[in-house]
Amino acid sequence: MSTPKVSIIVVSYNTREMTLECLRSVKAQTTEPYELIVVDNTSSDGSAEAIAKEFPEFELLAETENHGFALANNIAAKRCTGEYILLLNPDTIVLDGAIDKLLAFAEMRPEARIWGGKTLYGDRSLNPTNAWRRMTLWGVISQALGLSSVFRQSALFNPEAMPSWDRETETDVDIVTGCFLLMKRDFWEKLGGFDPLFFMYGEEADLCLRAKALGASPRITPTAQIVHYAGASEKVRSDKMVRLLRGKMTLIRQHFPKWQRPIGRFIFQFWPLSRKIGLTVLRRSEGARIWGEIWQRRSEWKDGY
Repeated sequence: MSTPKVSIIVVSYNTREMTLECLRSVKAQTTEPYELIVVDNTSSDGSAEAIAKEFPEFELLAETENHGFALANNIAAKRCTGEYILLLNPDTIVLDGAIDKLLAFAEMRPEARIWGGKTLYGDRSLNPTNAWRRMTLWGVISQALGLSSVFRQSALFNPEAMPSWDRETETDVDIVTGCFLLMKRDFWEKLGGFDPLFFMYGEEADLCLRAKALGASPRITPTAQIVHYAGASEKVRSDKMVRLLRGKMTLIRQHFPKWQRPIGRFIFQFWPLSRKIGLTVLRRSEGARIWGEIWQRRSEWKDGY
């Protein structure tokens, strides 16, 4: 058997039907030589059994504990033999040869060293969460004051989301989202993979920022497209946001200039409170309740991972 060009890693957790659909799309849409490794984080919905039955040709690591996203990918990466590693979420569908196209893009833009594509929602409308700018102190202030929520389409007040970019052009970014992230395996190994400190959320931002410090220029192409339903393994929104905030607090601690770290962490902790107040004023009671719960749970996330 020839060495695969790309090793595809899928980390699954209680997303059986979506994971099966994802794997079917990889098989149907990919012509480049590949190997595929699925890490099942001890799902309770029969995911591992269903994957093993339908895809015996793929390597399945049926774990007995939930490692989270970062560590599970690290475990799989140690078994990879391809020139490239592709991280692919289980709640995705590969469209129109997207993996082949992303590999071709990587060959055209080797200086980027990390590559990503365009993401769509299930109805094929744009999902703009495929890439981000890095967190900054100004961005944290804008979030805490509610400006990024009120002025979502403003590059000034919502800089992380890059709202002025329509996702239709090839662009340098700071962070490629881990749902569809490609890099050379030797570069992954040089970086040490994901920092296992991150359980879920923030790990790809940390990886990309460490890569940029070594000269990488992460880049997105609109020609490689996937569906990303987003958040399928996290059913409780408050739990998801607690993990997200822990990840962001950790990013502030690890990647802000030293003098900005205590300021950034202090200000950022008020973001949920501002969301709660804003939604209360707008009489959106359910949203206000959720953000109020997140604020009440701040002891779980304010110190990061």
